[in-house]
Amino acid sequence: MRRGRSYHYQIIDELHKNGELTLRIAYNLFTQKPKDELADLSRWTGRVKPGQGDDYYRHNGAGENLVFSAADFEDFLEPRPELPVSMEQDLKPVVTLLALNRWPFRLHATYDESITRALNIYEEVNREVPLKGLHWFIDHAETISKRNMERVKALGGGIAVQHRMAFQGEYFRDRYGEAALKRTPPIAEMLGMGLPVGGGTDATRVASYNPFISLYWLVTGKTVGGLSMYPERNRLDRMDALRLWTVGSSWFSSEDGKKGAIVPGQLADLAVLSSDYFSIPEKEIKGLESVLTVVGGKAVYAAEEFAELSPPVPPVLPDWSPVAAYGGYAKPALAPASARSSVALAHNHKHVSADCGVAGGFGCLCWAF
Repeated sequence: MRRGRSYHYQIIDELHKNGELTLRIAYNLFTQKPKDELADLSRWTGRVKPGQGDDYYRHNGAGENLVFSAADFEDFLEPRPELPVSMEQDLKPVVTLLALNRWPFRLHATYDESITRALNIYEEVNREVPLKGLHWFIDHAETISKRNMERVKALGGGIAVQHRMAFQGEYFRDRYGEAALKRTPPIAEMLGMGLPVGGGTDATRVASYNPFISLYWLVTGKTVGGLSMYPERNRLDRMDALRLWTVGSSWFSSEDGKKGAIVPGQLADLAVLSSDYFSIPEKEIKGLESVLTVVGGKAVYAAEEFAELSPPVPPVLPDWSPVAAYGGYAKPALAPASARSSVALAHNHKHVSADCGVAGGFGCLCWAF
């Protein structure tokens, strides 16, 4: 909400005003200047209400940066950072303010040590202002312990996971060892405890917003370099992985029951994929694409046999972007036409995935829901 917002978000504001958004955005306000976090949020809570907007563009809460002193970076080539001693005194008034104003909030926290200290503050605040019903959550949580997962559940929170380990798994192993690597993060344990869990990518800081590499990571437990990280007990079957990206993520934008499934009464969003996600070999999951994306019952992207439904595509800017040359997300060379036809015939492009995730199959980022 600083002066820069009118510049940085002007394009999104204009697209929304003109009815031209091709995905749904639930945004969180991210504080920008150390030591001014409470002042920022005090001003914002007086001007914006959670849910303000509409189904295409709406305010979701605060974070994932609440105070600078509480954020731990995740470069596993470097030792775990120690949060400053001022973290607790910085964080408590901010969380208290958000709870009093019933603002959902999220916090970047990679390491269990950081999560422990944050939860100490959350429990203090909860005794004064209950957090129940706020849909607050921890982002990332690669090394969260079972005890801290229990504490998150007791306070009514959730955990948003991203596939950063698909890119940094080798670095984590080299620093912390094979045993620690096996539960980074312990997603199956989270789900087994009944915690709300949502899937995302941490785009565009850690990865692209392509959801299918994340689904590949959840199902196989492998890095993009091929390292097998997780035993079977910490991998998900394909349906559970997909649920994290659809029904699961809807909780984090306070839209559970409103989107994430193809059922009457929910938002009419879906993607028709290039092959059957449930039957193709695991290694092919990361190469899936949307061939038809529908948002609010309207085609916003279409290709292959659905190409005639595609709305006009604006010119690529800047014109030197590689996207202008290869047409979209980087992918291997196309299979021969005969092979592609047989795949199309076998699957008929009819695997439909609700809310996974609008706009060319690209959905929940870290995190625009």
